[in-house]
Amino acid sequence: MTATRKHTALPKAQILVEALPWLTRHHGKTVVIKFGGNAMVDEELKAAFAQDVVFLRHAGLKPVVVHGGGPQISAALDRHGIVSEFKAGLRVTTADAMDVVRMVLAGQVQRELVGLLNRHGPLAVGLTGEDAHTITATKHLPEIDGELVDIGRVGEITAIDTGAIEALLADGRIPVISSIARSQDDGHVYNVNADTAAAALAAALGAETLMVLTDVEGLYEDWPHSDEVISRLTATQLEKLLPELSSGMVPKMQGCLHAVRGGVRTARVIDGRVQHSILLEIFTDEGIGTMVVPDEPEGDAP
Repeated sequence: MTATRKHTALPKAQILVEALPWLTRHHGKTVVIKFGGNAMVDEELKAAFAQDVVFLRHAGLKPVVVHGGGPQISAALDRHGIVSEFKAGLRVTTADAMDVVRMVLAGQVQRELVGLLNRHGPLAVGLTGEDAHTITATKHLPEIDGELVDIGRVGEITAIDTGAIEALLADGRIPVISSIARSQDDGHVYNVNADTAAAALAAALGAETLMVLTDVEGLYEDWPHSDEVISRLTATQLEKLLPELSSGMVPKMQGCLHAVRGGVRTARVIDGRVQHSILLEIFTDEGIGTMVVPDEPEGDAP
């Protein structure tokens, strides 16, 4: 009996010991995680995500979760008889649609995520970018065919105030932030791309890492001709690739670029369809996505 028990317990101990260098390296560091894709709608993946985030918190890291809610917003707009329309890859957000977006993000998606995290203790606190001036934005006018187009209440971030987030982190809480912003100039609230919001918050918080959950394995080398994933690239290498990327990947990779250029040590796009992908990415050598790192300073290259 004792021999059997020793045999089954040993691999667990080895796994824990292997995580030690990563635990040491990341202790006390802030990690911003963009929650989205399949991980947001699949019940098992949602539960595993919550476990991962709580594990990071108990392992001595400071996780901050940022979320959007595309599928949930589209379903709610359908129920309200509002047609979903996209221009330049962004949701056209009328005043009526904005009311639904706000309700879904702050009242449904965020509440569910806070509830999942708080099954493990009194940890998560929900905010939107409106709270304590966390995210301020002005109206975003994308350029389509050389002309600026009005797509309604879609915001471009102009300022970040990390005070409320930092106070929560200092108190040992896990902030969960909906990607809605207060207006800089017209009294409205704005729908902000969640990838963009997560990147801006990561830079403003001086985070160690930005992690963006998505529904692909990472950035592909030569899609659709190859499914080989690029495991690591520098900011400059990524900048050169941006014009060739699919529209869904652009805000994610632009966010990664913004983060590492803003002082974040690494930004990663990881496959949210894999259970516990966050832990695999942070605590093992076998990172499972694409990692973006800052350019090496002049003279440091071999």
